[in-house]
Amino acid sequence: MPVMDFLERNARLYGDEVALVELNPAVPDDRRKSWKEYSLIEPNRFEPFRREITWSVFDEKANRFANLLLQRGIKKGDKVAIIMYNCLEWLPIYFGVLKTGAIAVPFNFRYDADEILYCAELAEVDIIVFGSEFIGRIEANAERLSKGRLLIYVGDNCPQFAESYHLMSADCPSHKPDVPEITDDDFGAIYFSSGTTGFPKAILHKHRSLTQAAEMEQKHHGQGRDDVFLCIPPLYHTGAKFHWMGSLVAGSRAVLLKGTSPAVILDAISKEKCTIVWLLVPWAQDILDSLDRGELSLSDYQLSQWRLMHIGAQPVPPSLIRRWKEYFPNHAYDTNYGLSESTGPGCVHLGVENIMKVGAIGIPGYRWECKIIDEEGHEVQPGAVGELCVKGPGVMTCYYNDEKATEEVLKDGWLLTGDMAMQDPDGFYFLVDRKKDVIVSGGENIYPVQIEDFLHKHDKIKDVAVIGLPDRRLGEIAAAIIEIKEGMECTEEEINDFCMQLPRYKRPKKLIFAEIPRNATGKIEKPALRKRYGADKLVAKENRS
Repeated sequence: MPVMDFLERNARLYGDEVALVELNPAVPDDRRKSWKEYSLIEPNRFEPFRREITWSVFDEKANRFANLLLQRGIKKGDKVAIIMYNCLEWLPIYFGVLKTGAIAVPFNFRYDADEILYCAELAEVDIIVFGSEFIGRIEANAERLSKGRLLIYVGDNCPQFAESYHLMSADCPSHKPDVPEITDDDFGAIYFSSGTTGFPKAILHKHRSLTQAAEMEQKHHGQGRDDVFLCIPPLYHTGAKFHWMGSLVAGSRAVLLKGTSPAVILDAISKEKCTIVWLLVPWAQDILDSLDRGELSLSDYQLSQWRLMHIGAQPVPPSLIRRWKEYFPNHAYDTNYGLSESTGPGCVHLGVENIMKVGAIGIPGYRWECKIIDEEGHEVQPGAVGELCVKGPGVMTCYYNDEKATEEVLKDGWLLTGDMAMQDPDGFYFLVDRKKDVIVSGGENIYPVQIEDFLHKHDKIKDVAVIGLPDRRLGEIAAAIIEIKEGMECTEEEINDFCMQLPRYKRPKKLIFAEIPRNATGKIEKPALRKRYGADKLVAKENRS
């Protein structure tokens, strides 16, 4: 059944219970207690620190927006883009789109003006819903964006080139929209690839994918009615949204946190009594570093109810989880692997019962199959490295308007992930690296993730990325970009001595001390690093010579 049915059920059964809470720690401490006073003196300058809505209000807001879209001529198969930061309006707008039979198209909030235009045209978007933070980026191409499209603004002081969401939706009916039946075989959403391998591609999913992701999340993590999920990553991303959908299936509360500092995260968990938290590697690392430095004390927070910490979106260094368990020995832990092409996380997952296998991405998720193939497409034996393929009800329909790219990754119902992996004798899958990131040095394949996992064990290293740099003799060499923990100093000699434990061919031939760029979902932006350090330029030069 479509995921909108879960929302309508929750509104019917748990209507008066809180569904969503928005926390905005950006409001200064001295102004939180006197929000009403400050709002009278300086209207629209500060957001309330905390807002909440019940399940019935959530459903009513979704219905109002759906009826607004229908009044504006939106029909089944049309496309509505959403570009906003996390807020209480985000999910009701998303579900309002789904209730009409239209296709929801979340945009990455890091897109610049030209990327917004590119994605709007690629996905053939009919409406763009945007927040106040994006006025400038929308205005930059407003003439082209508004040509044949409606621009809807969510916030105060609506710009002249858009129409106001609040004014338009206020008078719309709050009842369920009158539309033809929406089935699992109807198209539901377009998500965009993360862009870590080039310009984003538009990924088309049916409603079946969305329902699969929601039911799988609840199955994997056992969300119950009393659980409280802390959602920190951006809702445009499949990871955040479909981890939250476990709460939707369970009918339990979730908290949208607009902030990522260690103190802000722990404070939110404590005050909102959160039981499940999904973190990205950098945030988990920051929490541990703050605890190591004595900047935070766990005794200052109420954390006994926190039962599960899970991580996804990128490889997780085993050393990080070992450190985590030292501070939080009673936490269940899980890691999830997935792609936007597989409706986000969970097509492979470790499982809370398999913590002894930390380092693995896990086993096939609920209703999923996995295999590893070689260059010819043949399945490899356990222990051999090849490309990970997944198959299940959450596989995308296609890359929208890109038949060639679709044919490259969809083979007989299997999705070729582009990730290199191996399977151990117990059936657990281990991620080795991105296929495009493998370094070939002197005829040897070097997998950067293996070197990164090793370097993460060094006490002074906060983050690390390994990339290939061209070399006339070896073809490529491994270069390690290393970010040192705050307040510490480290030399090349220290790192080189530490790397003597690695086989000679795996030792980085070049060390660079610098900050590691990660995108909004925590993935290392290796194309940016290759460009920054001349790898792309040097490759082009080598190819010309």
